[in-house]
Amino acid sequence: MLSRLFTQFARGFTMGASDVVPGVSGGTVALILGIYNDLISNIGIGSKALGRLVRGDFSGFIDRLRTVDWLFLVPLLAGIGAAVAVLAGVIESALREYPEAMAGLFFGLVIGSIYVARNLLQSANSTHAAIAAGVGLLTFFLLGFQSGPIADPNPIMLVSAGALAICAMILPGISGSFVLLMIGMYASVLDAVNDRNFGQIALIGFGAVIGLALFSSALNHLLERHHDVVMSCLIGLMLGSLRVLWPWPNGVGIIDHDETISGTGLDLPNGAPWIASVLLAVAAAVAVIAISALAQRGPEPAERARPVQSNTPR
Repeated sequence: MLSRLFTQFARGFTMGASDVVPGVSGGTVALILGIYNDLISNIGIGSKALGRLVRGDFSGFIDRLRTVDWLFLVPLLAGIGAAVAVLAGVIESALREYPEAMAGLFFGLVIGSIYVARNLLQSANSTHAAIAAGVGLLTFFLLGFQSGPIADPNPIMLVSAGALAICAMILPGISGSFVLLMIGMYASVLDAVNDRNFGQIALIGFGAVIGLALFSSALNHLLERHHDVVMSCLIGLMLGSLRVLWPWPNGVGIIDHDETISGTGLDLPNGAPWIASVLLAVAAAVAVIAISALAQRGPEPAERARPVQSNTPR
């Protein structure tokens, strides 16, 4: 049992490390590790249990909780949490000290993730390309109105950030950190974790629970019924988000000494160091594509990438 717990913790740490940086999806890592189906199945059971609790069906809530594989889920979640706690400070410092280089890294990660998401389409056609292009243009345009990272998020923003991020984390091809970057909450969440602001962390965690309860079943349903349309929308979101991830002039934007610096501006290096940004972007894109290739080497990759129906009774 101890070996299984340690293995699950290590898997969770790997997933958490991938989700701390925008671009690499924890869902993709779960595919590589061969635990994606079990993860989605247990999350689905947990979300249905929460639904019973919200409706006041306490006996149904307890019955469903008993069907969750806690030896699988708890050490996995502990590993994810440990990775976030360990790496948040490192990334926060790097964003302040090397904003353009870090933006280049994130840019490459998302480029690679776009390639991965494209390969997850089951039967790509011109309609899917049009959906991706339309969502991408809309996202690019809307992000132009974003003034920068949110320096002092209110409780509603923190709860919403947790709910949106957790939904992205369970999808292969898109990361929770990527979503946080898009809505301007990435720096604030890193600050909360790095500063051990347990009040804000609790609100983010509460949002994650709400997100799982409300959205995970809906996401699973949409992926089962309209898989390629959902993936096309995700591809469009990632394409449009490249506006925020463009390294110049200010990287992805930061909150520095209560000053909010936007990351949505578009400029050329203009003599600023650019080689590191470009090299990191290329290396990151290659790394994500290589990770995806490893995932496809496992048994029945197409089946592992699909949502899983829970076998428990409704």
